[in-house]
Amino acid sequence: MTAADPLLAFRDRFPITARTNYLINNSLGAMPAAARARVAEFLDAWDTRGVRAWGDGWWTLQERVADRIATVLGAPAGSVSMHQNVAVALEMILSCFSFDGARNRIVYADRNFPSDQYIYEARARHGAKLVRVPAASDGISTDVQQIVDAIDDRTLLVAIDHVMFRSSAIVDPVPIVQKARAVGAFVILDTFHSVGTVPLKLREWGVHAAVGGALKWLCGGPGNCFLYVDPDLVTSLQPTFTGWAAHKQPFLFSPAGQDYRDDGGRFATGTPNVPALHSGMAGIEIVVEAGMPAIRARSQRLTQLLVEEAQRAGLGLKSPLQAERRGGHVALDVPDGYAVCQALAAREIVVDFRPDAGLRVAPHFYNTEAEVRAAVRAVREILDSGEHRRFLQAERKPG
Repeated sequence: MTAADPLLAFRDRFPITARTNYLINNSLGAMPAAARARVAEFLDAWDTRGVRAWGDGWWTLQERVADRIATVLGAPAGSVSMHQNVAVALEMILSCFSFDGARNRIVYADRNFPSDQYIYEARARHGAKLVRVPAASDGISTDVQQIVDAIDDRTLLVAIDHVMFRSSAIVDPVPIVQKARAVGAFVILDTFHSVGTVPLKLREWGVHAAVGGALKWLCGGPGNCFLYVDPDLVTSLQPTFTGWAAHKQPFLFSPAGQDYRDDGGRFATGTPNVPALHSGMAGIEIVVEAGMPAIRARSQRLTQLLVEEAQRAGLGLKSPLQAERRGGHVALDVPDGYAVCQALAAREIVVDFRPDAGLRVAPHFYNTEAEVRAAVRAVREILDSGEHRRFLQAERKPG
């Protein structure tokens, strides 16, 4: 098996795959066994070295993790900063802008992740004019040309998701970035649903800034989100959301005011999340070792198989049919999706459900073709037998 699919050699590094058909990697990637040892290193250092652990490597760990992520982003070392979640990362880059001038529009897509939308829409209270571009005619993606046409010399920011969280549709950022740069607008690309499964070339594409995290396809667990900023623009931006870690000499604790760093650390805040950084590095390193071209090729094979099996089983689809237009997951449009999701979980087949998307099935490079087939077969069996009906009441309960 590993001769035909070399990436399956990595499967044993993810223990959950031995007991669960784990197809929810677009929500939370499988934990590498090495993550447990990395967290143990953190605990051992805290226990034996105490505060001296900061000088032993805790303080610089955030930069090492950031630089490792930069290799997956197609970005240079020193261009990424680490954050607790994407909301924090977005607040950081947005704090560099004011909306009290003639250029005050934010162009964003109706299909963007809602949490991002909430943050951008809150800028209306600070003078931003919101331009919300509706979904494409297919209802599952964002029309790139519509975004391009919405950008003009009044546009300050353009916010787009690289891969749609519901449908897995890929949005080509290049024409959007080209138009934005032509008129002086600034593009923020959300890569959370692409990083680790779709190759990224942020520097080559000319993206001004990008956010994302290691929670999903990078298998880095929670607390490891990031902000990339084009190195050519770093020193021209002054975030008002800031902290002592962004100072050129943080341990001077200077009362003379902020003296921003000249690299990605300019967008740091305060004390880094050391336990999360320890646990996150293991998965990121495995993805780098496996290589993004190989991961993307395997992802396309598995999701294409998923599409074909779903069609054969008579299941609806809410994802693009063409592999090159699709990210790492496939959305199955089935009745009573939440209840079916719970019935699958009872069988140790783990996927997720999202309103207006259905069942999101997300194989990664360590998953097998047999697991994909088994998941689709189980959905068909559950629907035909009514096995899911016992979970319908649970859908109506909170929590």
